Amino acid sequence: MIPRYSRPEMVAIWEPATKFRIWYEIEAHACDAMADLGVIPRENAEAVWKARDVEFDVARIDEIEAVTKHDVIAFLTHLAEIIGHDEARFVHQGMTSSDVLDTTLNVQLVRAADILLADMDALLEALKRRAHEHKMDVRIGRSHGIHAEPVTMGLTFARFYAEMDRNRDRLRAARAEIATGAISGAVGTFANIDPAVEAHVCDRMGLTPEPISTQVIPRDRHAMFFATLGVIASSIENIAIEIRHMQRTEVLEAEEFFSKGQKGSSAMPHKRNPVLTENLTGLARLVRMAVIPAMENVALWHERDISHSSVERMIGPDATVTLDFALARLTGVIDKLVIYPDNMLANMNKFRGLVHSQRVLLALTQAGVSREDAYRLVQRNAMKVWEDGKDFREELLADADVTAALSPAEIEEKFDLGYHTKHVDTIFSRVFGD
Repeated sequence: MIPRYSRPEMVAIWEPATKFRIWYEIEAHACDAMADLGVIPRENAEAVWKARDVEFDVARIDEIEAVTKHDVIAFLTHLAEIIGHDEARFVHQGMTSSDVLDTTLNVQLVRAADILLADMDALLEALKRRAHEHKMDVRIGRSHGIHAEPVTMGLTFARFYAEMDRNRDRLRAARAEIATGAISGAVGTFANIDPAVEAHVCDRMGLTPEPISTQVIPRDRHAMFFATLGVIASSIENIAIEIRHMQRTEVLEAEEFFSKGQKGSSAMPHKRNPVLTENLTGLARLVRMAVIPAMENVALWHERDISHSSVERMIGPDATVTLDFALARLTGVIDKLVIYPDNMLANMNKFRGLVHSQRVLLALTQAGVSREDAYRLVQRNAMKVWEDGKDFREELLADADVTAALSPAEIEEKFDLGYHTKHVDTIFSRVFGD
């Protein structure tokens, strides 16, 4: 990803130097295990660790690869240059390139997942704090973009919290699924390497052995991982879209924090645009862009081909770096989001009580009016509000058919906002457990 949408900790996971360091650790741990088994001399295994503190020369490896046309061989050649060709002669014994490449990729994805999980913890904390802060601040709920019934801003935040909490569980499961390694040799039969080597390497690298690999780790695991990132990205967009709506000039129930000296438009000095959440909508598309290629990587020829390799070299860094940045950006937006409770009430009252129509409908049916007639009575008064700007309560009180079933006091009671918030505590208990 470009630096504009990148954070250093996640970027570092995908740097060539990091990759080569992981390759080295896998090879060194494999040598230790083979020495324990008596397959290679102990002194050769110990010699490999001479490169423990060496910074591998990425340019030199690239130079060798330009000749060999093989990245793992280029690395092994460079390693031999460092520790000595005779000392390095048992490195990669019985292994195949995918043992190194696949195990490394999964180490990187696990490390990326740990960063993303920490990102989600920060976002969840911000959502929870804002939910409790605006727990009972009433705003209008909307369906199809049209006023429906009252909700609260706290419930809006709580809804997003619950969604992201589910996403955190999904990511933890995806992390566990991707945390496997394979050191099983050509076509995965362990013919030239003992399974104990795989167990030792995986233990040292924080992975579990892949139960059965071919010459590669099965790509359904990776498909699940990137699909999970795609779902998280969609949830980010879900939140961003709501904030973008709330910041519309004619709505203005909330807006992104506008800092001192910030400019909204090169042409119109008055502008305060939802640029961060618009950016998040775009970044979500980029993360989801990795999902279909990851799915298509599952179908590989026989025991191995490399049609997946070019895909993963791009989607691994791009998807994780982008999602890391997006989660951090969204956390900042939520943390500083400016809320306007007075505007929320003004918007809800824009159609003069219309949002209480269902309560009147239900009251009429409770009073013995058929549902069909009750709906007709409520709707004909509601349409006067839509079309003529009338006051819904006044129209109901003036309708003889309505007052024949409901007293003025009963009609008045149906306009109590507190009715709509009586179960907020119950919902919060379900979401937050407190």
